[in-house]
Parts: sequence; structure tokens; C-alpha cells
Amino acid sequence: MENVVFLEIALVVIVSTILGWLSLLTRQPIIISYIVAGVLLGPWGLKLVTKIEFINEASNIGITLLLFLAGLSLHPRRLLELFSKTFPLTLLTSGIFALVTGSILYAFGASILESVITGVAMMFSSTILVVKLMPTITLHQKHMGAVAIAVLIMQDIFAVLAIAFINGGSSSSIVGWITSILIGVLLTVVAIVAERYIIRKIIMQVQRYNELLNMVALAWCFSLALLSEYIGMSHEIGAFIAGVALASGPLSNYLAENLKFFRDFFLVLFFFTLGAKMDFALMQTIVWPTLLLSAILLVLKPLVYRTAFRLTKETPKFSREMGFRLGQNSEFSLIIAVLAAEKGLISAADSQLIQLVAIVTMTASSYLLVFLFPTPLGTSKPLKID
Repeated sequence: MENVVFLEIALVVIVSTILGWLSLLTRQPIIISYIVAGVLLGPWGLKLVTKIEFINEASNIGITLLLFLAGLSLHPRRLLELFSKTFPLTLLTSGIFALVTGSILYAFGASILESVITGVAMMFSSTILVVKLMPTITLHQKHMGAVAIAVLIMQDIFAVLAIAFINGGSSSSIVGWITSILIGVLLTVVAIVAERYIIRKIIMQVQRYNELLNMVALAWCFSLALLSEYIGMSHEIGAFIAGVALASGPLSNYLAENLKFFRDFFLVLFFFTLGAKMDFALMQTIVWPTLLLSAILLVLKPLVYRTAFRLTKETPKFSREMGFRLGQNSEFSLIIAVLAAEKGLISAADSQLIQLVAIVTMTASSYLLVFLFPTPLGTSKPLKID
């Protein structure tokens, strides 16, 4: 029994690799192969992997590293400039998505509370998918990458506030929101100062030892992630703050490149658990609402984002591509769905509906992005750019 976890992780890696290789040969998005591996090995497939929750917890490391490396590409001064520009845009677009999807659910007979929670869950775009399918050169050196990260982080903050409200369940949560935001700002200031006078000196001392250099960066990332979670925010935001603080250092790009493998491995586990946690027993009752909402969001999100970016004076080409890159639901919707169901605020069917819409839109968006735009996982040479 003590080897069960090793066996199941080994199966995840082996099967995901084989399906990834086959997807490469057939020019399919590799991310889809990881989701299929989850369906195949999970509870509704061959039942060879049973430690789904353990693998899901481990996959959170990938999300943490994803936000850390994203922060490494943004200098604090640049981030403030982008936030001032993207805050109104993010607030407006999020409100539109919540209103439209919530209204549709209400028309289908859901209660006002269920409609509001479902609408909120549909507001966000997938940080994992957007960053994973954006070329590194675009993410680190171009305007599009910086704007995308600013929008996604602003959405992540909104998501954390939504989760705090669901956990609190009362208007007193508003005080907690304000307190968390103020403490988050203080944490950012402290992180920048600590990086400048402590972490940077340690990095310069160990820079000749690659293994120890990576460990210092990871320790800094997880320290801020844990501290952020302790003060009521999410570990993802803490990791992002750690990355932003380190972005002004001399080795930020080098560290980002070194840690990409760790991020990618744990993200494979994340996409695997997406497939493994699909509940096919509930699908028959929610299949049509799922397909309808997914279709509406896959059209609505690119269109709304495209219009919003044009209003901020971005070029038509930029606005169109950004619309498609942000045109899916977020992994945060999965968290909101599960948490709201546990609190009794929505039914199990509504929770599964939110999760399935996230999976469907992320899957469809993966196909659109790898066939239409440059990505590290492109299906043709002109579009395979990292």
C-alpha cells in the first residue's frame, strides 16, 4: 500500500506522455491529452488512479509557480502602470459576463443566489491556460504579455474576494476584503524591500551554484505564498508578489527560465485532475445547459474583450488576439463551484455545471489558440513559438 502514490503518479506521467506524443503526431493541443488521461485513468475510466485529491493538491504547486514566474516578468513600476489601465476594463468585462450568465441561469429556473454565484464563477479567464499558451518572448518582453498578466491578476484578486465572501457568508466579509487588500499592499512593499536588501544579496552569493540558486528562488516564492494565505489572501497572489519583487533583480529572466520545468510538470497534474474529476453521472441532467453556456461564453468573451481593448486604444489585431486568449473560464471557477456547494449555497448539479463549463471552454479555447495564434504548443511550425 505504501507504494500506491508512487504507482499512481508514475501512471499519470506515463499515460500523459504517451497521449501527449500522440497528440503531437495528430496535431492536437497537448493540454487536451492531459485532460483525456485524467478521464481515462480516473474514477469514470479504468479507475487506476484513486488519489485524485492528493494529485490535485500537488498540482497547486504548478499554479503557484505559474504566478511566481509571471510576476518575474513584471517590474513593480510597470505593474502599477498596467493596473491603473486595466482595472476599469477588468471590472466592466467581469460585470458583463456575470450579468449575462447569471440571467441565463435565472431564466432556466435557478434561484437568485444560485444565479449570482454561477455568474460570478463565469467572470474570470484561466491564468493557467493564458500563460501556458503564450510564447515566453511575448509574456516577458511584449506589451501583450504584460497586459494579459495585469488583467489576470486583477481577476484573481476579484476571485479571492468572491471566495472570501462565500466563506464569510455575511456583509461583515466586506471589512475582511478591505483589510486583506491593505495588508496585501503592505506585503508587496515589505517584499520589495526584503528582496532589495536581503534576498538579492543571498542570490548574488549563491549564483554560481545553480541548484542552490533555484532553491533560494523557490523558498522565496513559497514563503510569500504561505504568508499571503495566512493573512487571508491566496497563495497564488503571494507567489505573484514574490515574483514581482524579484523582477527588479539582475537574475529574474535567468531564474524564470530555470524554473519552467518545475512549473510545467505540476501543471500536467492540474490538467490531469480536471479530467479525472469530471462527474459523468450528473452530465445527463446538465449537458444542454453546459453546452449552451459554453457556446455563449466562447462567443461572448472574445467579443467583449475585443471591444473593451479597442476602447482603450489598442490596435484591432491586438484586441482580437487578446479576446481569444482570454476567452475561456478560469480554474478559480472550479474552486468557487466546490466551495459554494460545500456551503450549501448551490446544488451539486449547479456545481458540476460550473465545473463542466470551465472544462469545455478551456478545452475549446486550447484548440482555438493553438490553431490560430503563436503558442509554445503550436501544431505547425509557423505557430510554434516560445
